[in-house]
Amino acid sequence: MTTLDDLDRQIIRATQAGLPLVVRPYEAVGASLGITGEVVRQRLQAMLDQGLVRRIGAVPNHYRMGFTANGMSVWDVDDDKVDELGERIGQLPGVSHCYRRPRRLPVWRFNLFAMLHGRSREEVEAQAKEIEAMLGKACHAHDILYSTAILKKTGLRLS
Repeated sequence: MTTLDDLDRQIIRATQAGLPLVVRPYEAVGASLGITGEVVRQRLQAMLDQGLVRRIGAVPNHYRMGFTANGMSVWDVDDDKVDELGERIGQLPGVSHCYRRPRRLPVWRFNLFAMLHGRSREEVEAQAKEIEAMLGKACHAHDILYSTAILKKTGLRLS
C-alpha cells in the first residue's frame, strides 16, 4: 500500500471538485500550489499507476444535457461470450458504462449491465433493441431498470 505525501494530498484537494475549465488545467492547478503543470501531471499519473486514483475523466450531467430517460439495461448473456460482447456494447454512443457482474441465481440471472441514456424512454428502448440484435442468440433475457431519482454522485473527498 502506497501512502500519499503532502504534495499528493494538496493535488487531490485542488482537483477533487474537478479540474479548472481553462485551456491548461494542470498548469492552473500547479500555479495554485506553487509547482509546474508537469509536476501535477506526473504526480497524478503516478497515483493512477499505483491505483490510488482510479481514473481522471469528464463526468457529464446527463439531465442538464437533456438525457432524462436513463435506464440500466441488464442482460442474461452466455458466460463464454459476455466479455467480448460487453466490449462492443460499451463502445455504443448511448452507453455511458458497461460491465460484467456475477449472477445471483435463482433470483438474479443477469450478468451484463449497460447504462443507457436517451431523451425519451422510446430512445432508450431503441438502443436496447440494437444491443439485443448485437447479442443475438447469446442473449436469453433482458430488462431495463429506469432511474427514478437523481443521487448525488461524488468520490472520496479529502478534508
